Amino acid sequence: MTHPDAYAGLQAGTFLIPAQERIVHGLPAGQAVRAEAERLGARRVFLVSGRSLGALADGPLQRVAAALGPLHAGTYAAVRAHSPREDVVAAAQAARAAGADLLVGVGGGSAIDAAKAVQVCLWHGLETPQAMEAYRSGAPADIARPIAPPADGVRMLAVSTTLSAPEFTGMAGITDTATRAKQMFAHRLMVPRTAILDPGATLDTPMDLLFSTAIRSVDHAVECWCSPQATPATEALSLQGLTLLARALPAAQARPADLAPRMDAQFGMWQAVAALAAGVQTGASHGIGYALGAGFGVPHGHTSCVMLPAVLRWNAQSPDPAVRGRQQALSAAMGAPGQPAADLVAALIRQLGQPASLRDVGLREDQLDTLAERALSYPPVQANPRPIRGVADVREILALAW
Repeated sequence: MTHPDAYAGLQAGTFLIPAQERIVHGLPAGQAVRAEAERLGARRVFLVSGRSLGALADGPLQRVAAALGPLHAGTYAAVRAHSPREDVVAAAQAARAAGADLLVGVGGGSAIDAAKAVQVCLWHGLETPQAMEAYRSGAPADIARPIAPPADGVRMLAVSTTLSAPEFTGMAGITDTATRAKQMFAHRLMVPRTAILDPGATLDTPMDLLFSTAIRSVDHAVECWCSPQATPATEALSLQGLTLLARALPAAQARPADLAPRMDAQFGMWQAVAALAAGVQTGASHGIGYALGAGFGVPHGHTSCVMLPAVLRWNAQSPDPAVRGRQQALSAAMGAPGQPAADLVAALIRQLGQPASLRDVGLREDQLDTLAERALSYPPVQANPRPIRGVADVREILALAW
């Protein structure tokens, strides 16, 4: 029998495996969705998307609907940014009325996260935004209830039109509009059964949105690599994702009609989010970003553009040499070993024409104290590799981002 002392110093943890069955890449989304629906025996396929895609005459949403033909049972295309609870409930009501037996989230993070949460509403018969409260992560103990999918619960597929990678995780960030807080709903069966990566589905996405969401994926790679929870099982994925994104995004900018760099970027976002899907916690860039998004209306991708370089700079001042040393590998993955990782990330953000400061995304200096206080409530801030001990530390980061 091995003595317990033999385990001293080993990194203990859990690698989570989401219940995702397949990732289909390099095919037209409509063709892939139809094939997956038929494979799963679906007869009533319901689409969930946002208003911008819904307004197109022949965009990815319309092409998926057309390819489904008689299997298409209906569409809810009114999900707003940051996936408000009200939109989730409205989409669930529409899917329920349509007799949906399979959902497809088509769009970016807000649409796909909303579709994930629609599953929860269908599984538990939730019909109001207030009814969702008991099922969120961190709900008060006296009302909290576990998400418990029935054996025949409706599941979903996802078609990405941006590069933020929500389709690979079993969690959804949903906004409670009453408190302006981003809240997590999580269960391994919330992950799409199939993620469909069609670079052609990104062609209708404005380049500004495409690149800002790509920086969200850069944020996944960077913060998961730097996390104290990173292990040899996750580290290679994070660095490979960062390498692919750093190479593919300038190529996509230079050749916007070329599908090849967009496909590389999709592979990059997939690899970059893999550690997060496995349970590695992100850091202060994500945590402050949640407060920026839910509380101040800043888009997902822009929060990473603004916060990631600032958090890297703050972490680089850590007294812990291990925290500082992790950033050297990031620089090498981006093709410039020896240069500060924060400078390289900031340069990529500038090259892609993205906002670089809190001022750029419309914040006022008199809002920073409120932002700092709100940010402290988010778990990624507490998990930052350089410990954040209070509002003053968050304010130092915000000063670097100002």
